[in-house]
Formats: sequence, structure tokens, C-alpha cells
Amino acid sequence: MTWNLDGKRALVTGGTKGIGKAICDELAALGAQVISVARSGADIDADIVTDRAKIVAAIGDAPLHVLVHNAGTNVRKPLIEYDDATWHRILELDLSAAILLSRDLHPVLRAARGASVIHIGSVAGQLALPTGVAYAAAKAGLAQAARTLALEWAADQIRVNTVSPWYTRTPLAAPVLADPVKLAAIVARTPLGRVAEPREVATAVAFLAMPVASYITGQDLRVDGGMSIQGLAIG
Repeated sequence: MTWNLDGKRALVTGGTKGIGKAICDELAALGAQVISVARSGADIDADIVTDRAKIVAAIGDAPLHVLVHNAGTNVRKPLIEYDDATWHRILELDLSAAILLSRDLHPVLRAARGASVIHIGSVAGQLALPTGVAYAAAKAGLAQAARTLALEWAADQIRVNTVSPWYTRTPLAAPVLADPVKLAAIVARTPLGRVAEPREVATAVAFLAMPVASYITGQDLRVDGGMSIQGLAIG
């Protein structure tokens, strides 16, 4: 029951910027050997199946103690403005790729004898937002997949949880946060009165990754400044 990750191997997808980079930094600071994989804008439409095979090959046969599914994207449009290709691309990247990578890495997760798999979800997967239905559906699916896999893989000593942020100061959220009207609405809806910083999400992930969280599985931890508990915003 330790508050560190000394000697542990961790894989973080989407780990080069924003929340993903903060997670990599936090896990490394706690002693983990961190492997980060990410896509650039140039290869966002590359074959995800091929990418998954490369990741599995790079991990090899050594036990994997922590797997964080952070990679994802969003297209903030009404459903009627999505074409089929955009819909399928978002669902593939934000949902299917994560779940199938977990499947492919199951042998090395089981070999760790106490692995932790963490999905980066979103409150958009729990509460309705005006646009971005593909992203919302994918994040809701990730949270449900975590609950199902927590039950399915408990006998393998693999815990599976979700961390669901609200608006966080990242490149993905930057276009929204740069709009003063939208930013004011977000802050007004958030009891703590500000958006999150990436490290505030990363520390929640780190907690679930550590042995001290060994009795927590199948849960969805909201890192949202209290947004999701607020009913009426006036007294």
C-alpha cells in the first residue's frame, strides 16, 4: 500500500500535450517508467489497427502496471452537420481504439498482478452539452466499458476506472475557452469558479494508478470543480 509507482511500467496514450502530458509527468514523478504514444495532426487519419499493433509490439512481454487511455478528439457540431466519415473516425479514436488496446494488452496487464487501467472520460459523457454528440457518446461508452471490464477482469487483479474532467486548460478546449462569452458561462456553472489545470486531472489519475487505490474499481471520478453537483445556481 504505497503512495508511489516505483518500479512500475505505465503506458499513456495521447501523452504529448494537455492532460496526457500532465499524466506522464505525474506518473514519472512518482517513480514509474512511462511510455507515451500519440498521434500528430498529420497522421490522425492513419490506420488505428496498425497503430495498435505497433503499440503492443513496443510494450513487449514485460508486465504493464498502468494503462491510461487519454487519446481522443472532438468535433463540436450538431449531429446533422456530421458526415459518416467524421462520426466513425471519432467513435473509432475515442472509444474503440481504447477498448481494443486494453484487450490486446490484457496478457501483460494480468502479468502485473495488480494492474490499473484508467479511461479519461468526460462529464460530456454524463450530462448533455449543446453539441459534440459523437464525443459524448464515446465518453459515455468508455465509462460503461470501465464498469464492465472492472467486473470481467477482477479475477485477473486488473482494476478499471474512469476519470471524467470538465473544461480543462488544454489545446483541445482552447477554442472554447478563448471565447469570453463561453468561458464566462463555463465559470458561472462551476462552483469553484474556474476551469481545471491539466495537473489537477493528472493527480486524480495518479491516485487511481497507485497501490493505495487497490480497492477501487469500476468507478467514475469526476474532476469538475463541482459542476455536476450543482442544481439551481441561485439561492
